[in-house]
Amino acid sequence: MFPILQIGPLALRLPGLFLLMGIWAGTYLIDREAPRHKVSAAALNNLVLYGLVAAIVGARLVYALRYLSIYADDPLSLFSLNPSTLAFTEGILIALIVVLGVAQRQHLPFWPSLDALTPSLAAFAIFVGVAHLSSGDAFGAPSSVPWAIELWGAQRHPTQVYEILLAALSFLVVWRLGRMPSFSGFLILAWLAMAAGSRVLLEAFRGDSVIVFGLLRAAQLLGLVVLTAAMAGLHLRARRVLEQAETTGQVKKAT
Repeated sequence: MFPILQIGPLALRLPGLFLLMGIWAGTYLIDREAPRHKVSAAALNNLVLYGLVAAIVGARLVYALRYLSIYADDPLSLFSLNPSTLAFTEGILIALIVVLGVAQRQHLPFWPSLDALTPSLAAFAIFVGVAHLSSGDAFGAPSSVPWAIELWGAQRHPTQVYEILLAALSFLVVWRLGRMPSFSGFLILAWLAMAAGSRVLLEAFRGDSVIVFGLLRAAQLLGLVVLTAAMAGLHLRARRVLEQAETTGQVKKAT
């Protein structure tokens, strides 16, 4: 793992640098995708700003709740700039909630706006995985598989690599689906389902998971909830679009 890149007297934290690269890639994709969904790129970039603030604050608070005893002893560490002390999955979900609220207040088209943001979210998830690989966070459980990596004094599943591969696959699927005809809302719901399913799968190999109720991994439980909600959303959206199409067809016949 390479958390710090030393260039003369300058020490760069690579995880933070990779996250900044993810933000840059996301804003580039917003400018590219917004016109396809007939949404203002400037308005979406404002949404991203709100989302980033919500994601950082939310991810830090969730991480602090996981390790409450540590932060109770040192409350000032809440203001650390270390990106490895962020709960990324929960931060993204909190950001989505805030973005939804802001979009509604600004009267942006709900589903088209989310669809336009989806490729950016999918791309950012790849850079989150790279940041984890660089810092050594989100590490795997001890394993004897041939592709295990040496980390924290043990041979472990390279869960960061799994995360990158799954995120890259999700991005490719999103990119392909975005070029196919579909109803508004399909893209964001499909990506949420893929991201949640990936989280459920990844947690089975993680070595730093938080266990709840003495049995379940907290991130897996959250992933299952999001996966169920996304699948239900896809079903309901498809049914509603079909009903609207049938109603429109009946009106045209009547006229």
